[in-house]
Amino acid sequence: MDKPQQVEDENKLIAERRAKLTTLREQGHAFPCDFRRTALAGDLQRDYEGQDKATLESANERFSVAGRLIRNRGAFLLIQDGSGTIQLYLNRERLSDEAVSAIKTWDLGDIVAASGALNRSGKGDLYINMEEGRLLTKALRPLPDKYHGLVDQEMRYRQRYVDLIVNPEVREIFRIRAATIQFIRQFLAERQFVEVETPMLHPIAGGATARPFITHHNALDMEMYLRVAPELYLKRLTVGGLEKVFEINRNFRNEGLSTRHNPEFTMLEFYWAYADFQDAMDLTETLMRELTLSVLGSTDVTYGDHVFHFDQPFTRLTVVEAILKYNTDLSAENIACRESAAAVAEQLGIQVQTGWDLGKIQIEIFEETAESRLLEPTFITAYPTEVSPLARRNDEDPFVTDRFEFFVGGRELANGFSELNDAEEQAERFAAQVAAREAGDDEAMHFDHDYIRALEYGLPPTAGEGIGIDRLVMLLSNSPSIRDVILFPHLRHE
Repeated sequence: MDKPQQVEDENKLIAERRAKLTTLREQGHAFPCDFRRTALAGDLQRDYEGQDKATLESANERFSVAGRLIRNRGAFLLIQDGSGTIQLYLNRERLSDEAVSAIKTWDLGDIVAASGALNRSGKGDLYINMEEGRLLTKALRPLPDKYHGLVDQEMRYRQRYVDLIVNPEVREIFRIRAATIQFIRQFLAERQFVEVETPMLHPIAGGATARPFITHHNALDMEMYLRVAPELYLKRLTVGGLEKVFEINRNFRNEGLSTRHNPEFTMLEFYWAYADFQDAMDLTETLMRELTLSVLGSTDVTYGDHVFHFDQPFTRLTVVEAILKYNTDLSAENIACRESAAAVAEQLGIQVQTGWDLGKIQIEIFEETAESRLLEPTFITAYPTEVSPLARRNDEDPFVTDRFEFFVGGRELANGFSELNDAEEQAERFAAQVAAREAGDDEAMHFDHDYIRALEYGLPPTAGEGIGIDRLVMLLSNSPSIRDVILFPHLRHE
């Protein structure tokens, strides 16, 4: 069927439904709000599993259910609520002729209610033997494709409300998301971390190297930024004595869209005084292992064609070790100085920019050749100081920092480090970021004078980490795109 014909047919169905609603309004029966259900479909299916027809009939228990009508099989109607589905049996011996006539006007998508005793069909399906049926909400638009689901992926994102109605696997993704966040909160609370909330409107964009969204506060007559990260505020709290603190926060970065990037996304960030990046890695390994077991019931996580094993010790490699592991024709000497590393990068098709020093070039080589091959849970450590403006330098090798990133399936899920708590060195690094910004890097940080002042009061030795909730849920729900795990992802105008 061509598109114009589809639109014409849909408009006809909508017109028919509007006519039915007009009749309901005239009868005074439109949109009642006095029904109360006593049971959920999923609970009934679970609680009465295994009980046969004779047992149910002898018990004669009466229940009231409600949900969306998703299938009409004549005498049997199938409704769906938030827990599952259950059938309704249109029993003409128990319903008045008027009630039967009214039920016959129900359309797929309507929100309906029914009361009656439980029974089981000859095929073994549980159903409510209807003694009462009520239309609670008239759906004016038909469900797509006779409940076979939305075909167009972009339309699914735009009309998530319909996607959730017709695709049970989508509801499962967001159940996993909710369970993931709930587990993380519980995990950290059990370890005496305090959950806090920090500002989403910042006078200075900081805490990450990213391009911010800019807005204007009218009353204060000042430019403000949607936060790119809560890091600098959370560390201010650690200065203030909240020695274990975390926030599950919404961040905003004015960057491109991809299967792994959405301008608005969710992060967990935590800060742990008197700990270092090694402690944070150990905690992350425990968190990930227990999280997968709790949410999925297994430490084996299927993603695409791969199965990742979270019960095994996680691999730990430095940036340089990872480059050499996946570039066997290279030696450490090839990437030990800027000139030779730049030559390697150029051979890989990386356009080396004038302002890049050795550390930035090494990271570009790592991202080009090694990152996508980090399939099993892996920590990459020893990131160059040049690309880690907030991390503490390593005592033995100041070229690198005490920083790690956590990868699974070739994707970064977390970033953590021993925090830089030297106020004077942090001021120098902010100044370098400002210079980079003036040279054209619009993702470089601003100079945050108040944060420097906070450090001057004294930040204890601290470990900090950010974990991408959206990417983590992608992994746990076997979802190929970040848009699959965000209820309302950003799209171009329709």
